[in-house]
Amino acid sequence: MKRGAASRRKPAVLRRTPANRARARLDQDSTPETALHGKAPSRSLVKRLAAEVERLAAQLAQWRAKVSDLETKIEIDALTELLNRRGFERELKRALAYVKRYGTSAALLFIDLDGFKPVNDRHGHAAGDAALKAVAATLTRNVRASDVVARLGGDEFVVLLWNVRGPAAVAKAAALENLIEAEPVRCGAAILHVGASAGVALIDALDAPADLVARADAAMYARKSEKRTCSPSPAGERVGVTQ
Repeated sequence: MKRGAASRRKPAVLRRTPANRARARLDQDSTPETALHGKAPSRSLVKRLAAEVERLAAQLAQWRAKVSDLETKIEIDALTELLNRRGFERELKRALAYVKRYGTSAALLFIDLDGFKPVNDRHGHAAGDAALKAVAATLTRNVRASDVVARLGGDEFVVLLWNVRGPAAVAKAAALENLIEAEPVRCGAAILHVGASAGVALIDALDAPADLVARADAAMYARKSEKRTCSPSPAGERVGVTQ
């Protein structure tokens, strides 16, 4: 080795690897206090970060509230403000699961309006809408808060009754029929009346949702046919019921 070679040797150059480049960027971005002395961020910086976190948290809460509101509106009938078919199907599945687990009693009422089409035909859709809202209000006023009232569509309504057995469910369906028929519907100068036919299906733990609705629907049609062909009988005996 030649004399003075060590003194002439160039200093080692740091290789430009990705890790080294990243380390260099960190060094450049560091504040002088942090880079040179390892001090904690300044109090003003901490306050700014806390304010930003608080702002983002408030924004997230607002978005969650909006999503929850939209999810609720998806299951609400815009005209009557009752549950729609989607909301009813959710409640029915919960009811069936509850009946299966705890063995409680419940019944499903399927209600179809009588004479509703002539109201629309003769007085217009505004009168029909007024009749539907009046029926919805009558049903809601005359069931318990724990019961479920929904509009499936058109002039079809359902009521899910909790903790009720056959005779009581039949009597309740008959009472609702009479209340709907007795409720006047005011539309402008006209005072209208619509009737109702109610079918009852007692809920069994082994029921599938579609089968239960089909049984209540069939009972409603049986009741409607009975009203066409028979003279009125006592209220408790006039309602179609299946078990």
